[in-house]
Amino acid sequence: MPGFLPTDPSQPLTGVRALYAAHDWSTCPLGHPDTWPPELATAVSMSLNSAFPMFVVWGPDLRFLYNDAYAVILGAKHPAALAQPFQRIWAEIWADLVPIIDRALSNKSAFHEDLPLVVVRKGFPEQGYFTFSYSPLHDGSGHVAGMYCTVMETTSRVQSERRAALELKLSDALHPLGTPDDVLGTASALLGEELDLSRATYAEVDDAGLAFTVRYQWNAGGTGELSRESYPLDAFGPTIAALTRAGETLVADDVDSDPRFVDCRAIFRAEGAAAVLTVPLMRSARLVGFLSLNRAQPCHWSDADVRFTRETAERTWAALETARAQAELRAERDRSRYIFDTMVEGFALMDSDWTITRMNVEGLRICRKTAEEVVGRSHWEVFPEVEGSEAGHMLHRAMEQRIAGAVEYRVPQIEGRGGWNEIRAFPTQDGGIAVFFREITDRKQVEEQLKVADQRKDEFLAMLAHELRNPLAPISAAAMLLDMGSLNETRVRHSSAIIGRQVRHMTRLVDDLLDVSRVTRGLIELDRTLLDVRAIVDEAVEQVRPQLGARRQRLALHLPSVPLTVEGDRARLVQVLANLLGNAVKYTPEDGAIEIDAETREGRLVLGVSDNGIGMEPELTERAFDLFAQAKRSSDRSQGGLGLGLALVRNLVELHGGTVTCASPGLGQGSTFTVTLPLAASAASHPPQLEAVSQRTGGLRLLVVDDNVDAATTLAMLLEASGHEVFIEHESLRALELARSARPDACLLDIGLPDIDGNELARRLRAQPETAHSVLIAVSGYGQEADRRLALDAGFAHHLVKPVDLDGLMAVLATVRPDTRDAA
Repeated sequence: MPGFLPTDPSQPLTGVRALYAAHDWSTCPLGHPDTWPPELATAVSMSLNSAFPMFVVWGPDLRFLYNDAYAVILGAKHPAALAQPFQRIWAEIWADLVPIIDRALSNKSAFHEDLPLVVVRKGFPEQGYFTFSYSPLHDGSGHVAGMYCTVMETTSRVQSERRAALELKLSDALHPLGTPDDVLGTASALLGEELDLSRATYAEVDDAGLAFTVRYQWNAGGTGELSRESYPLDAFGPTIAALTRAGETLVADDVDSDPRFVDCRAIFRAEGAAAVLTVPLMRSARLVGFLSLNRAQPCHWSDADVRFTRETAERTWAALETARAQAELRAERDRSRYIFDTMVEGFALMDSDWTITRMNVEGLRICRKTAEEVVGRSHWEVFPEVEGSEAGHMLHRAMEQRIAGAVEYRVPQIEGRGGWNEIRAFPTQDGGIAVFFREITDRKQVEEQLKVADQRKDEFLAMLAHELRNPLAPISAAAMLLDMGSLNETRVRHSSAIIGRQVRHMTRLVDDLLDVSRVTRGLIELDRTLLDVRAIVDEAVEQVRPQLGARRQRLALHLPSVPLTVEGDRARLVQVLANLLGNAVKYTPEDGAIEIDAETREGRLVLGVSDNGIGMEPELTERAFDLFAQAKRSSDRSQGGLGLGLALVRNLVELHGGTVTCASPGLGQGSTFTVTLPLAASAASHPPQLEAVSQRTGGLRLLVVDDNVDAATTLAMLLEASGHEVFIEHESLRALELARSARPDACLLDIGLPDIDGNELARRLRAQPETAHSVLIAVSGYGQEADRRLALDAGFAHHLVKPVDLDGLMAVLATVRPDTRDAA
């Protein structure tokens, strides 16, 4: 069986893998997976091992092979879609896909973002949006024999963005409307056009909950009509009536097949309603109305459709209530006093000469005035700062041109009053205006924070692209030089050093990104031991010593003479201090000075890193530890990184129960970062112990197993150059056979192998007598903590992440004892 269909019965198959195993391949042109070309088998294995939606098509009629994540996109087409022709599976969008497929089969990759496609996955046509890439897949002779696709459905995001824009449009449209009929007509039309409805009906229910009155009905084509007809709620059957009275949303994709409509199916058929969505409007646990949407054909109402309809109904109801209140004000001002005094927004009346005749309690609170300071005085005398502003212009238009208006107004800081207000003004029958206003300061602050966060995100993505592209140029140039084959030894060493430095730089960037992801999701687990603070400092200093030397900077250590001990994760605490030191080196000029101070205060370690570098503005010190926060950088980006280091520092320190702060007197006056950690309670009686590591190198028999030929070969060359005898194999089963004869001292195994994975290979190596003594080292691109635990559980002694740090690997090999038995 191929690598994605293990034969070991102890490994039960699930999901699409089980579907592959159970499928009858005898009638499929592709044949049984055992007979598939290696290129096809590898592509399918890669897709099945991916958590990202992927599919592979192969052969003249493009037989369709997919993974578990893509099965979700297929919907009801799964599982019948397996190994079927591509055109048969997606017949409804085939005409849209043909140009894209032709491009891929012509050996040209294609990429589309948020491509709109009307698909049928649940029995009904539905609008979907997809971001995907099609890439050619070659057979052994180099010809295009198929293609593979990675895809992400973006329907929810695209619809959410559209719906958010429509909600803003609806909100803006409803603001200036003064009559209930205008509110109902505008809201119904926007809803009907957005959701492609045949009809939208707004109804109100009597106090007893027995009958409803249709207030407004919108029909396809944009026509709408006012109505005052009443109907008994029970006319639609006891089931639907009970659901509506209980405030439950009624979602019916197909009236003809929905059992809830058995008592009223004929009514809906007569109305031409094949799909129904009804949202009740509840106030104080009582049904006061409902919004019912119809479509002429069966369809699938998505969660986004239901949510959008519910929010629109609530907005419409709120706008309707406001419109009714305003209409009642214009018709019967005396009766409105109680209404406006109990409103949750400010309200004021002004006569034609701008005299304020009334302001409610909430309005006085917002303005921070008393009734004596406001009522009977001119608006411009009480609020002179409004004159000339956008709010002032809007009020003048309402008063002089009799045009209702609305504006968001930033209140100046006067006598402790400031922030943002939303103001709406409406002409009154007596020539004056009515003004409604409410505070929106919190909302505006949130919007500003979102803008700042979005700007930081854009800056971070630009920096990430720059930081990842930069190393590629020297790597590419060095590789081309090596490819020329005419370089002397000095040039070869120089080119190799360039590649090594740039790969280490890219590895650090990727490691920081992964660390941020793990920390923010709470996936970091600390390996706590008792640690000597001086050892942590020494190791961190050693990491930045090359940069210190390159910039000729002075480093001074001020550590207590008595040992200080903390309990924590050695690697993570070294990472914290190395990040702070690296930051200090980066932002301190050449020949500058850096200091590390350590002392104890009230049972806690206080560790400070100070420099005489560029310093920081007060605004930056407040957000220095925020994700993606950056100091201003030079145009060549020689200073600064991705804005991840200090965010990692704060999270790692907090995981250890400590705090970290930053201070700076100002620009050009240096900075100080201070880490505070709890001292270990048993520090005096249990000083930390350092592990003894053998320094022997060379002379080992090593087995390297990796299906990537280049990766295996280059690693073997490095190991041989270090004096080891190396055996190479690219397939797990053949590696088992080779290991029995070679009896390696250590085995360096890739995890993602095509036939049996590295974890299973490790178990089998550990089980056979010839290799039971071998030290197993995982060398993998899978670097999550869960991957590490799986490897250790499988029998690996060490887990290294690609690209492998050679110094770290040599340190591991230095601990391996050579097998003294006869290897023949």
